[in-house]
Amino acid sequence: MPTETFEFQVEARQLLQLMIHSVYSNKDVFLRELVSNASDALDKLRLEKLWDDSLDADVSDLHIEIDIDKDARTLTVRDNGIGMSYDEVGQLIGTIANSGTAKFLHELREAKDKAGEEGLIGQFGVGFYSGFMVADEMTLLTRRAGEGQGTRWSSRGEGTYTLETVDDAPQGTSVTLHLKPADPENQLHDYTSPWKIKEIVKRYSDFITWPIRMVPEGAADGSDEAPGPETLNSMKALWARPRDEVSDDEYHELYKHIAHDWRDPLETIRLQAEGTFEYQALLFLPEHAPHDLFTRDFKRGVQLYVKRVFIMDDCEALLPPYLRFVKGVVDAADLSLNVSREILQQDRHIEMMRRRLTKKVLSTVKEMMTKDRERYDTFWREFGTVLKEGLVTDTENRDAILAVASFASTHDETGPTTLKSYVERMKDGQEDIYYLTGESRQSIENSPHMEAFRERGIEVLLLTDPVDEVWADAVGEYEGKKLRSVAKGQIDLDAEDEDTSDAEREKQSEDYAGLLGWMKEQLDEEIKEVRLSSRLTVSPACVVSDAHDLTPALENMYRAMGQEVPRAKRILELNPDHQLVKGLNQAYKEREDRSELAETAELLHGLAVLAEGGQPKEPARFVKLMADRLERAL
Repeated sequence: MPTETFEFQVEARQLLQLMIHSVYSNKDVFLRELVSNASDALDKLRLEKLWDDSLDADVSDLHIEIDIDKDARTLTVRDNGIGMSYDEVGQLIGTIANSGTAKFLHELREAKDKAGEEGLIGQFGVGFYSGFMVADEMTLLTRRAGEGQGTRWSSRGEGTYTLETVDDAPQGTSVTLHLKPADPENQLHDYTSPWKIKEIVKRYSDFITWPIRMVPEGAADGSDEAPGPETLNSMKALWARPRDEVSDDEYHELYKHIAHDWRDPLETIRLQAEGTFEYQALLFLPEHAPHDLFTRDFKRGVQLYVKRVFIMDDCEALLPPYLRFVKGVVDAADLSLNVSREILQQDRHIEMMRRRLTKKVLSTVKEMMTKDRERYDTFWREFGTVLKEGLVTDTENRDAILAVASFASTHDETGPTTLKSYVERMKDGQEDIYYLTGESRQSIENSPHMEAFRERGIEVLLLTDPVDEVWADAVGEYEGKKLRSVAKGQIDLDAEDEDTSDAEREKQSEDYAGLLGWMKEQLDEEIKEVRLSSRLTVSPACVVSDAHDLTPALENMYRAMGQEVPRAKRILELNPDHQLVKGLNQAYKEREDRSELAETAELLHGLAVLAEGGQPKEPARFVKLMADRLERAL
């Protein structure tokens, strides 16, 4: 097949120009990316050979090789891994099939700090292109394992690239960088220097399990005296080395490689299980939540190895979905290697590891809470919303999750509180833990449902995450104390008020009985009951849900997920001490023509719905009634 010339897509050309003209201080990252790509290719070949014994591929000496030619100023990174076909080269190298490329370009231009620069390069899967930071031209020669012909790709990064089929390509992939002219004043970026290559590999790739070899100068001439290739990395997995032999920097580099994050992890977790079933785990809690954490396509899970043999990259079975932010490696000593993903998820050893790893992560968070509150606060701010999903889905660990959960509260505006601390502060005679859900702290604090609790100094948890609507009902209680929404059911705070006698409450109920019954008739399509309220001190009215009904927010959540649920009628509560309600009651008793009062009742209900963040059933009618009433009042 003759050599063909193609044009890069527009965003690819922009990216290439940015790489070519970059002035980033840390150009070393290009070698990290190329070595990581080579390592992935070896992993894929090992796995594919594992699944398909008939694959015609040599796996006897899988390795990565770095070759320097000072005279020609070239640097080649070579592997004998899975390789690529002609079509794959065009798809993976010739274009950037990534919807986030435009965002990457923007963030790369905006990045100012060294760590940010090198992290962004790997974050969007464009590490191959980082070679143009140091090279005028890049050539790729590859042959996919099991195929007879290879492919050569070449580009100077000027908007086009060439593709051609070759007959004599070895198995795997080699990337040759034709390095830019040397800078005599900056020897730190002399990538034809063996010591520089060794330093980069040691810093970034020492943990990679495949040997990274460098062909020494003089070895290519075939003389007997020429030394053999030198292995640059230890190939000793960090999780298998004694703790005192591994530095924090080494852990952090492993995390960055696995998570594609340029920041250090918030916490490193080591676990070694011994006995009848042995495995080792090295897990990391990130410092920041990834931007796609709540998207359907978010890739979760940790890397699974068996006896250092890579099995899969994102093993979802090892941790529950609510710990999907955890990154790391699990290396088991005795798992069947010839199992499919579906069988793997049902393996009893996988389930055993899942339970142990989950408990270890939760116990680590608990330890952070007690020993390093600042780091715990960072963790909870970034991942608390996700962790609370486990209160609904993981009943086995519900108590452990509740023990590390914290919530905003009316007690302290500066920081969240635990349920344990809430219970310790409960007033004498208080039997329940009160909470209220809403879109924001401000909207909750301004809710009419909070008035009586604020006046009496009763603490209320302020829950603003969508998942709070679900878990509070699912959990039900904590240490024998019932969790109660201040916007659901009958809450009689007057029962604890010594200034209000039973006789006074009885007299008040009799006085308003007629109005309550009449309003129920007028608003029958909207509400199931009208009653006097003990939770209002300032507002004239509020709407609440019945004790066992879904809240409007929860109804909307289920509908958004495609589940049809019947719309529950709400309860309208009136404040008998408010002048508007008193006046309405007096007018009801004195007037035979109550048509105007019916409009007032409708307006009162509409105001109550608005106060909790909802909207009247017929907004236009509500606005008209309100405008007419205001006009008559002038």
